[in-house]
Amino acid sequence: MAVDLTRDGDLAAHLAQVAGDILIAVRQAGVFTGKELGKAGDATANQFLCHALRSARPDDGLLSEEEKDNAQRLSQSRVWIVDPVDGTREYGEERADWAVHVGLAVDGVAALGAVALPGADAVYRSDAPVPVPPAPQTLRMVVSRTRPAPQAVAVAEQLNAQLVPMGSAGAKAMAIIRGEADIYLHSGGQYEWDSCAPVAVALAHGLHCSRIDGAPLVYNQADTYMPDLLICRREHAARVLELVAGLA
Repeated sequence: MAVDLTRDGDLAAHLAQVAGDILIAVRQAGVFTGKELGKAGDATANQFLCHALRSARPDDGLLSEEEKDNAQRLSQSRVWIVDPVDGTREYGEERADWAVHVGLAVDGVAALGAVALPGADAVYRSDAPVPVPPAPQTLRMVVSRTRPAPQAVAVAEQLNAQLVPMGSAGAKAMAIIRGEADIYLHSGGQYEWDSCAPVAVALAHGLHCSRIDGAPLVYNQADTYMPDLLICRREHAARVLELVAGLA
C-alpha cells in the first residue's frame, strides 16, 4: 500500500516503522551493548522522529521523551507525542518486548497513533484496526517483568487471572490486541509518551482505556506525569475498576 504522508495515519505508521528499522540497524551494528545500546538507540531514533515530524507537520506541537520539553505545545491543539524506544531496557537486552510510539493528541485526547513492535515485525495503527482474537477461558493480565505493581497483582489474584510479565507499555497494550492478554493495569507511574500512541490504537480496536479510577486520560498537560492507566477488553472494565476502588 502506498504511503500518503499527507495523511496523519500513514505518517505515524511510516515513522514508527522506519524508526524501528533504524533501531534494529543500530543494534545489528555490533558497536554497542547493554545500557550503551539503549542510549544510542534512543538518541538515534529520537533524532529521526523529531526531524521528520517537524518537517512533515511544522505547525503541530511535539513532545518526546528524549527532547527538552517546550511550553509552546501547551497552546497548540495538535501535538505529536512520541517515545523513540519504549522499553529501553528490553531493547538493550535484545529482547522482543519493546516498541516505538508515535501518537497524536488533539485537544488533550489521544486521537491517533501507531505502535511498532520491531521484534514482531508488526505495526499497529489506530486508523487501520485489525480483528482482536476472541478471549480464552483463562483471564490474563500483563504486568511489568521487573516491578509488577502491587495493585495489579492484588486485582489479578481476585480475578484468578494469570500474570504475564512483559517489558514496554506499548508491548503490553498491543498484547491485548494480539490476543496474548486481556487486561493491562498499571499504577506505578508513567509519562504521556508511554501511553498516548498505545491508547489511541487500543481505543480504535474497541478496548477500554482510562485512569484506574475511571477518569479519562488527558494528554498535552504541563505536567507530563501520568500515575496510572487501565487498558482492557471492555467486558472486564467495570469489574477491574470496582476491585481497584475496593483496594483504595
